[in-house]
Formats: sequence, structure tokens, C-alpha cells
Amino acid sequence: MPLSTSTQEIGGAPAQRPVFATTHWSVVLAAGRSDAPQAQESLEKLCQTYWQPLYLYVRRRNHSPDDAKDLTQSFFIWLLERNWLGTADQQRGRFRSFLLTSFSRFLNNEWDKFKTQKRGGGRIISLQLKAEETDWEPADAVTPEQSFERCWALTLLDETMNRLAAEFSQAGKAKWFDLLKPCLLGDRDAQPYAALSATLGMSEGSVKVAVHRLRQRYRQLLRDEIANTVETPAEIEDELRHLFAVLSRR
Repeated sequence: MPLSTSTQEIGGAPAQRPVFATTHWSVVLAAGRSDAPQAQESLEKLCQTYWQPLYLYVRRRNHSPDDAKDLTQSFFIWLLERNWLGTADQQRGRFRSFLLTSFSRFLNNEWDKFKTQKRGGGRIISLQLKAEETDWEPADAVTPEQSFERCWALTLLDETMNRLAAEFSQAGKAKWFDLLKPCLLGDRDAQPYAALSATLGMSEGSVKVAVHRLRQRYRQLLRDEIANTVETPAEIEDELRHLFAVLSRR
């Protein structure tokens, strides 16, 4: 299901309104079919987007950074080789739940066998780990599952912000976005509208309108990102509530 968009101007950057489109469930299914031409590409996309919550989950299970990286990489290879992605039943839950359940099974029942058999066929899944990501240390009171959930929520927010930044960059408005980006955070009544007005050469009212549109676009992109992880549009609002409930936990 390809994206369908309509366009309007939001603060100088083109706004796109995707309808409910290709979800990560379809990426999962495509990645599992060995005869699918784009299987490897689909799996790479899956790994690059969702390795962080799984990596943090296994770190919280007392594995070292190197072991956690190896386990996460091996898990995705295991999924592909066993054709679990291609045979996944979309009725079994949201992609978030499917991924964590499958990873837990791999850690509990399959890792020793996978390592002993030295499977993988030479395939390498690059996770592009950064130093600060391998040094993550979750709070003592946080369970592995809670670590996964929180990192999953933050990953969704990061993906959303990256997509928004990319839209403005493509429109030649990268610096403009950098100035307005702080307005997406914090109290709405404490935004530096007057300073932005002077910097951008716009009236304060125009700045407020631009910020309002920016927030609208961010919310739409967040909903689109969540849509990638659920089966139907009806599940988006519930998943959105879950996302913010996770982030509000201390």
C-alpha cells in the first residue's frame, strides 16, 4: 500500500498527509520470504530502526555491550533464516509485542543452539553502534521489559523528529527548522516567540502560526510512525496513549 499525500505549506516546508499505508508488518512479512527480491533490504531497515530497544533489553538482562550487540544481530539473522518473519501472523499482536516475544524466546531457547551451529551464512547485520549507545546503563529499578518499552517509545519519537527534519532540509529550510525545533518541547506559554520573530524577520503572530503548524505536522508524523507498528488505523490512538504512558513513568 503506497503512501498517498496531499500538500500544503507549513512554515515554508511542504507538509504531507500520508493515509494509512505500508506498515512494518508488511516489511516483516517481506523480509521473511527467501524468494522476495527486497528481503535483505527489508531486514536491514527493520534492524536499523528497532535494534536499540532490543539491545537495551538484553543489556538489562546483564549481558555486556559486546554480547548484547552479538545477541541482537544474531536474533535478526535467526528470524530471517527460520522464516519467522514470513510466517508471522498479523493477528498475534502489534509489532512491538511480536518483536519482544520473539527475542525473549530466542534468548531463552535458541541462542546456544544458534551459536554452536555457527549459522548465519556469513550474513552481517550492521547495527551502527555509537560509543554512547553501547555505554547505556538503565536505572537499577527498571526491568528489562520496561527498558525495552521506554527505548521503543523514544525510538519512535526520534524517528518522527528525523522525518520532520528531513522534510525541512529537502525544502531548503534546515536552519529554519533548527530555530523552531525547541518550540516542539516544553511549555507552550514559555516559547521565545519575540526572539524568533526578530531572528526570522517575521511578525510574532506569524511565528506562532508557523509553530502551530510545525506541531501539527509533528503529531501527524508521529501517528504515521506508530501506524508502521500496528495492524489497523483503529489501534493508533491506543498505541499513542501507551507511548506517552510509558514515557511518563518514573
